[in-house]
Amino acid sequence: MSFSTDVKNELLDVENTSSCCQKAQVYGLLLFGKSFSADEISISLENKAVAAYYKKVLDSYAGGSFAIKSSSAEKVKIRTSNRASAKSTYESFGYSERDRSLRINWANFNCENCYAAFLRGSFLSCGTVTSPDKGYHLEFSVPYLNLCRDFKRVFIELGFEPKQVTRNGYYILYFKDSEQIEDILTLMGAVNSSLEIMSIKVYKDVRNNINRRTNFETANLDRIINAENIQKDAIKKIKSTVGLNSLPEGLRQIAALRLENDGLSLRELGEMCSPPLSRSGVNHRLKKIAEFANDIK
Repeated sequence: MSFSTDVKNELLDVENTSSCCQKAQVYGLLLFGKSFSADEISISLENKAVAAYYKKVLDSYAGGSFAIKSSSAEKVKIRTSNRASAKSTYESFGYSERDRSLRINWANFNCENCYAAFLRGSFLSCGTVTSPDKGYHLEFSVPYLNLCRDFKRVFIELGFEPKQVTRNGYYILYFKDSEQIEDILTLMGAVNSSLEIMSIKVYKDVRNNINRRTNFETANLDRIINAENIQKDAIKKIKSTVGLNSLPEGLRQIAALRLENDGLSLRELGEMCSPPLSRSGVNHRLKKIAEFANDIK
C-alpha cells in the first residue's frame, strides 16, 4: 500500500464538524473528478475506499443513478447514468448549465473550516503524495486552467506557495517543501501522515549526519595513512643510500621511531622522544627528513 493511499484512507476517517464542511468536502470531491457538469459527473479512481465514498456521495445527491465500471488497469470508473441526475447535482452547488467555464463557486464555503474540508475532498479526488522515504512531493491534478487558477488562489490565501506545471493535458499544482506538505496534510486532517513525514525527516537528518562524520573520519584516516607511507618511503630511501647516521641526531631519532611504529600519530611519536616533542615539532622534523631525502641523487 502506498503512502498516498494511507493518506487518503486517513482523510476518509476525518469527521466534519458541521453540515457546511461536509458539503465543502463533497464539493471538492466532485469538482476535481474527471467531469463535473450538467451533462455528466464522473471520476476514475484506483483507491477502492475513495471509490466507495464517491458512490455514497452520488447515491445521496444523484439518487443512485450512476454507472460503475472496472477497467483492466484496476481503476474504478463511476459516472452519472442520466443527465437529469447530473444536472440536479451540478445545480445543488450553485452552477447553471449555461456556465461556460468551470470555476470555484466561493458561495460553497460558509465557515473558516470549509476550506480545509474542501482541500480534503479535492485531495481524495485528484491528489497524490510521494512517500517521504523517496522524497517530498505533493500534487493536485486539475483538468481545467481557470479552475486551477482558482484553486491556486485557495492555497495562496491559506498561506501556501504552490508551483504549477502542465502534464498530459492537466494543470498540476505541486509542493516540494516538506514543511508545506506537512502543514497541508495537517490542515486536511491527515495528522498521522504528517507526523510520519516529520519522523522520517528526523531519521534522514540523523543518518546524513552520521554519514558525513563517517566520510570525514575515513578521509582523515586515509590522509594519515598516506602521509605515514610518504614519510616511511623517505626514511627508507635515506637508509638504503647514505644511511640514517647521515641525519642529525634529532632527525635520526624521529626516523627510527617512525619506521618502528606503524599507525602512531604525530602526538604519540612526540611522547616517545627524549626529550618529548610536541605534534608540530615532530611534523617539522619529518618535513626536514623528506627534504633531506629529496636532495639525495
